[in-house]
Amino acid sequence: MDFLRPASWEEALAAKAEHPTAVPIAGGTDVMVEINFDHRRPEYLLDLNRVGELHEWEAGEDTVRLGASVPYTAIMERLRAELPGLALAAHTVASPQIRNRGGVGGNLGTASPAGDAHPALLAAGAEVEVASAARGTRMIPIDAFYTGVKRNALQPDELIRAVHIAKADGPQQYSKVGTRNAMVIAVCAFGLALHPATRTVRTGIGSAAPTPVRATAAEEFLNAALEEGGFWDNGKIITPSAVKRFADLCAAACNPIDDVRGTAGYRRHAIGVLARRTLTWTWESYRDARRTTEGAA
Repeated sequence: MDFLRPASWEEALAAKAEHPTAVPIAGGTDVMVEINFDHRRPEYLLDLNRVGELHEWEAGEDTVRLGASVPYTAIMERLRAELPGLALAAHTVASPQIRNRGGVGGNLGTASPAGDAHPALLAAGAEVEVASAARGTRMIPIDAFYTGVKRNALQPDELIRAVHIAKADGPQQYSKVGTRNAMVIAVCAFGLALHPATRTVRTGIGSAAPTPVRATAAEEFLNAALEEGGFWDNGKIITPSAVKRFADLCAAACNPIDDVRGTAGYRRHAIGVLARRTLTWTWESYRDARRTTEGAA
């Protein structure tokens, strides 16, 4: 196994173009596990740790550009206000040591349905910035990024450069079910984001289908219910029947399997419970913010 160590982004793209089968490694929290268990034996490892720009982020007026190697710890500590859903997801990642090393780019590159960041990225409507030496840069909407079990939309000569995520304009939540409280792969996970500016709701489901998915039917139902009931304007509590229907549709969006962490039936049930809870929490936060704003006025 050869070890490639580019010192710049341009060198990294050139190395990937010359060795398309090279496996990128930054935090290494997924790749090294696979290598240690002999589940993977790549011909080349492409070490991206010396590429400084991958560890940087920039908060613009409306969007955060998050370098692929920005560690989860930095997201938790520095971007909680801008990216609350992703910050909550970062809290659930493994241990402090792994949160100090791992980043969103690794989750996206591995594309495991159980990756902790995926539900939050789906709920936020992120875009993935990728590049190749031959074709330059392109943006992939997060909805189009996951193409199969541990497969993504990257071409063989492409690397993930950054993730672009709109700053939260409303409450966001993230919940995860695991067999213990830390150092655990998700049995299932759920992300929810309210977008008052567009009067829409987005969801993200992890570890309950072959890929991370959105519950689009649930979103469409809730968007219509909130609009028809005038809830965005009156700030009233969402009716229990609407919350239950939303949760049922989220559970129906799953296509889980039985494995050592949980049964398919349990995963469906748990996603419904998480959907109900996160909707209740986010809507109460939205109502609190409205009351604060009206009181100040």
